[in-house]
Amino acid sequence: MDQTPAIETGVFDANEWFDDVSGEFMTEQEKYMKAALRLAHKAAEEGEVPVGAVVVCDGKIVGRGRNRRETKKNALHHAEIEAINKACKKLGGWRLHRCDLYVTLEPCPMCAGAIINARIKTVYFGAADPKAGSCGSLVNLFDLPYNHQPEIVSGLLGEECAEVLKSFFRALREKRKMLRMQQKSDALEAFDHRIQEK
Repeated sequence: MDQTPAIETGVFDANEWFDDVSGEFMTEQEKYMKAALRLAHKAAEEGEVPVGAVVVCDGKIVGRGRNRRETKKNALHHAEIEAINKACKKLGGWRLHRCDLYVTLEPCPMCAGAIINARIKTVYFGAADPKAGSCGSLVNLFDLPYNHQPEIVSGLLGEECAEVLKSFFRALREKRKMLRMQQKSDALEAFDHRIQEK
């Protein structure tokens, strides 16, 4: 069997795509998770917890979303809710039974409920969420006897998705530490100034 790489022969598996950035082939599912990761990075740039989501129908992204709770000052602005909302508008209905959802972080209870109500076929998530994950980590709401039970595929590009979150929180902790140090320095300076005035 010919072992020549597909990039050289021009022969590609219909379910694989070439990633120009990494120089590697991706499955169809990885391609959609990469799209969700780009949205997560955008959320991080905006100072939001980096979570991104896309809704896919018949091989096309029909809804995109990213976490915007801080920006919008609204607890409902999770990536999954935004992506589902846009998909409903684009497809002209609330039933997304032909759609899959790709999200970088395991959905919370609110988002799991929206996924059930939208009749999403399959949920692909990257990083597990041990604090609020409702698709297997803390609880699996899809196992309950609701009228719809989406399939779950967990851990898709899980390390990459988790690293985006870890990097964001590491930088946030460092920023807070620097702010506390600056506040202490300012307080000492103000105290010294008062002492010198006496």
